[in-house]
Amino acid sequence: MVYSLSNCEWKVKGYYPWVPLKDRSMETGKELLGITEWLKATVPGGIHYDLYRAGLISDPYKDMDSFKCEWVENRWWLYKTVVHSKVIQGKYQSLIFKGIDYKAIIYVNGMEKCRHEGMFEPITLDISNEAASGEDIELKVLILHAPDEMGQIGKTSQTFTQKSRFNYKWDFSTRLVNLGIWDDCYIRFEDEALLEEPCIYSDYQDSKGFISFEVKISERYSGQGKYEAEAILEKDGIKIQQVFPVLAKRVTGSFVVENPLLWYPNGYGSQELYKLKLTLKKNNRVLDNYEAEIGIRSVQYRNNEGSPENALPYTFCINEVPVYIKGVNMTPLDHIYGNVSDSHYEHLIKMMKNMNVNMVRVWGGGVIEKDVFYRLCDQYGILVWQEFIQSSSGIDNTPSKRPVFLNLLKRTAESALRRIRSHTSLTVWSGGNELTDNDFVPAGYEDENIAMLKKLVESMDPQRLFLPTSASGPNEFINKEEGVSHDIHGNWNYMGNPEHYELYAGSDSLFHSEFGTEGMCSVRSLEKFLSDEYRNLLPAEDNMAYRHHGEWWCTYKRDQAIFGERNNMEQMSKCSQWLQAEGLRYILEANRRRKFHNSGSIIWQINEPWPNVYCTSLIDYYMEPKMAYYWSKTVFSDLTVSMDYRKLDYQSGELFQGTVYVGKEQPEADMEYLLTCEVIDLKGRSILQKEQAGKADCTKTLKAMNLQFRLPQIQDEMFIVRLRVKMNQQSSENLYFFGCGDGMPYEAAMGMEKGELVVKQQNENDGVIKAEIRNTGNTPVLHIHPYCEESYDLLCDRSYFTLFPNESAEIKVQYTAKSESGFLNHQVKENNGIPNIKMDYFNR
Repeated sequence: MVYSLSNCEWKVKGYYPWVPLKDRSMETGKELLGITEWLKATVPGGIHYDLYRAGLISDPYKDMDSFKCEWVENRWWLYKTVVHSKVIQGKYQSLIFKGIDYKAIIYVNGMEKCRHEGMFEPITLDISNEAASGEDIELKVLILHAPDEMGQIGKTSQTFTQKSRFNYKWDFSTRLVNLGIWDDCYIRFEDEALLEEPCIYSDYQDSKGFISFEVKISERYSGQGKYEAEAILEKDGIKIQQVFPVLAKRVTGSFVVENPLLWYPNGYGSQELYKLKLTLKKNNRVLDNYEAEIGIRSVQYRNNEGSPENALPYTFCINEVPVYIKGVNMTPLDHIYGNVSDSHYEHLIKMMKNMNVNMVRVWGGGVIEKDVFYRLCDQYGILVWQEFIQSSSGIDNTPSKRPVFLNLLKRTAESALRRIRSHTSLTVWSGGNELTDNDFVPAGYEDENIAMLKKLVESMDPQRLFLPTSASGPNEFINKEEGVSHDIHGNWNYMGNPEHYELYAGSDSLFHSEFGTEGMCSVRSLEKFLSDEYRNLLPAEDNMAYRHHGEWWCTYKRDQAIFGERNNMEQMSKCSQWLQAEGLRYILEANRRRKFHNSGSIIWQINEPWPNVYCTSLIDYYMEPKMAYYWSKTVFSDLTVSMDYRKLDYQSGELFQGTVYVGKEQPEADMEYLLTCEVIDLKGRSILQKEQAGKADCTKTLKAMNLQFRLPQIQDEMFIVRLRVKMNQQSSENLYFFGCGDGMPYEAAMGMEKGELVVKQQNENDGVIKAEIRNTGNTPVLHIHPYCEESYDLLCDRSYFTLFPNESAEIKVQYTAKSESGFLNHQVKENNGIPNIKMDYFNR
């Protein structure tokens, strides 16, 4: 049993460094009062949020105000609370902090109890003597100033901490270095002995499920009698119960389940979870309990089809089924990660599931996530690629060999392995992000740092694959050389027309674990963090606020080369998001066309930890999905239709050449499909139609049709290739846009007639709205997507689609109240009833 210290009233006070250790002035004898009064504190949380609530700093996410907050990381912060005696229970008590950021001194009743360094290693302190007095217990946690660690640019070889590095400035973040009690803390009430360090595995073979476990017994004292452990495995009211002996202070046991309900990743089946309960007893007295949920599944790692002999295995098989990876990379959800709520985590995981994602890579420059994240991945079927806390730095990317660093890294890795190895969703470990040798070749197992991590994984989690780094293999970044692209990274921007298409169409990578394209946030989001004076039609080099919020990813000139001039902020945002979606879709489709020669794609990145004008994220800081989110959802669907093409611009009379592919993941009794291809102008008039039937194959993406035609004279200087495929009750559609004049490829879209829509909204049930949308005008309506002005997050089964004149579509929209989570709290307004769904679109 535990008592959460978040129930206590915490306060925090700021000091100059070292002052709290002195207390009084040597010269005057007066008390050193500190730089703030005692402020109300959030635990878990971060000091910046508490200072903001107290009015001592402005909102660091707005304009360029984070500059005004950089002093915070250079102060010491003293937290205090009182635990009342009436909540104390049990014979023994341990004080546990799951995560303190970063260096801390802990005091109990005024006495120093512990000094600690590290974000990810829990602190456990025996406070039984203090509790035995029957008096209230005073707790103080003194957090020292942040270490001067590397940001994105620096030398990996010189890193010396296990502090999250994105805080120190990355391309998608600012410099806002978190300090605070960032994870849960509690008092654990204990008896004679307790269960610790659980390790739970599952497997599946020959229609049998296997769940095995090993748990350590930690004794408070050795009394009379003999320990025994009772284990209960339960699913849907059916229980299997066994008693296991305790040998050498460990409990080891297993269950065999005939014809079990299996756990699959999202898109491949359901996520069935069994509840395991372990009870430690002595003399028929219960000493401790442990509960967990575990899915029954097997996991294997195989070489890709046509893989070079020296390549690592990149095909992940769950229950002997090869899984084509449709993944996303994830950054921390917020700079002030201690204030992220459970509901915020759940909404992000739901967005992954809705996007048809089946793997998330937890990036090594961020954090090893809180427990709630891994539980949600188990629940929603998201495989986890977990990196240890290391990343490239640009000047050099060589894993640090400094003894102080290796010691901290080892402690962090051991803690992470113990904590998350029992989660069904955990699938692969990686040494870190973009680590290389001195010649910038991806680091291998022979590196001293990587070898240490490999040994730890093999010892503490032998069921799972350990990759030395991401990217891994002889070549780090995408290039045109054949046979050297194993797991690769890059690029992160739209490369231009036709360069983008030529590069990715020619890739022969085995796996693509990080890449992306850049896009602007919506004007609705922009207005939340930039004042009027900064919202203008200038490139980032002429707007300091744009540089502060996404300097690397400004698309102003890129978009001008495709669309020409944009006349307002709405056009600027919509053009940017269109090209982000176009560029990303092409990469994903090019990879999937080589299914199991290439075994998956992991997009950089799904989220961002602070608001950016421009970013490679699919979802902005305010959880609003960009166009690329929904176009990626389409590519990640079970049934897909796609086209290989090599440029966006054509001339009248030129031969258009495209190759159409059909992809299918899950087998059906009837795999017959009907493919329809139509070429349409910007008025919605049909130029060409073709139909073709075929039979899909789950093991590969099929080449289904060669599309060739001479381009006629088209008045509007743009045309659309519309692909549709139907199979049984499933269907999928993709539209590809091309220019056919003397101007920029998409310039004609800027002059389109305004679209006209009629929308009928119907509340289907709690949290779901059905909307019927009809195009009542004379022109196609491009990239239709719902939004609402209330404080709701929306998730759609379909969005950013196009309707031609007289066409209609029906979509379902899930709505949930926006999460109250740290600095997002002041964006949340009170909602009244069902949201009023509105439609936005390109030619509005």
